[in-house]
Amino acid sequence: MIYVLASAICSVLVSVLLKLARRLGLDVAQLVAWNYAAAAVLAALLLQPTLASLHAPGAPWPALLGLGVLLPTIFLALGASVRHAGIVRSDVAQRLSLLLSLLAAFALFGERLDATKATGCALGLLALLGMVWRTQRGQDPGGAAGWGWPLLVFAGFGAIDVLFKRVAAAGVPLGTSLLAMFVLALPVALALAGWQRLGGGARFTLRGALGGLLLGLLNFGNIFFYLRAHRALPQHPALVFASMNLGVVALGALVGVALFRERLSRLNLAALLLALLAIALLTHGA
Repeated sequence: MIYVLASAICSVLVSVLLKLARRLGLDVAQLVAWNYAAAAVLAALLLQPTLASLHAPGAPWPALLGLGVLLPTIFLALGASVRHAGIVRSDVAQRLSLLLSLLAAFALFGERLDATKATGCALGLLALLGMVWRTQRGQDPGGAAGWGWPLLVFAGFGAIDVLFKRVAAAGVPLGTSLLAMFVLALPVALALAGWQRLGGGARFTLRGALGGLLLGLLNFGNIFFYLRAHRALPQHPALVFASMNLGVVALGALVGVALFRERLSRLNLAALLLALLAIALLTHGA
């Protein structure tokens, strides 16, 4: 389980870096852009993918192109969510996005909905509402952004997972699809950062590039250690999947509350517990 822990730590550290970006004088758009450069290089070196499946007649290029656009866009949304809503709410929203991918699996991929997963879906929706529910006026410094960005993260990561399933269903190996997605996402992320710069945003700096490379290392580390966990426990995919998602939510809550003094209402705390239970039910037997 050491790989699961390492993957969860990398995932939470991504949120921490996004949270600290402004304090460190780092532009999030630049971080996201250079992140994909680092992730693409690491994917090529460590996963050593073959590209033959991308030249096949049935290669899922529409889904890959969609991922190339969505990945950097939603990464920027995650950065905004962490800034306005905090690490706890953002990590919960990101992990509960598996609810959308599960519903898509039932509707698009022919999977059966059993009572356990139906209960998990219901609890997941309640947890999401509880995490983004606005308290009395003036108590939520994030305002509308405090619930809007987490909802966008929830929807965006759900859409990404559905497209990723489309790519996997087409028979594209995981390493190949990851490399393709990172390479396609890089020019989109650079364009978004350039557009922000033209609008009066931060200049491209060496600090931004180095911060982006660190973000890419953490982002890829999350994926790489997760894959290693599945290889180490090939007979227990549900255990790996559940442990990863539950670990990220728990670690994210600990870091957000203990290090960044993020305030959670009683409703938010109840929703956090519901989210943990929902994830456990949704990943049961996955």
